Amino acid sequence: MQTLSPRHVKTDEALRLGVESGWYAIKVSGTFVSGPHDSEGDCRRKIDEIQHAAGEEEAMRAQIPAATAS
Repeated sequence: MQTLSPRHVKTDEALRLGVESGWYAIKVSGTFVSGPHDSEGDCRRKIDEIQHAAGEEEAMRAQIPAATAS
């Protein structure tokens, strides 16, 4: 599962990056995953949703037996 963090992008940096200012969910590498969000709380809720969905997907994959070659 990927680790995501909230990060606030201020107006000057947003202009440089070509994005809107606001809160973004980012990977450890700095890649934007979601946003902009109006508040840190909104961003954290989205991070929780993403990580919950990723956890469910991993659990489903663990339950599916690997295909065998014929």
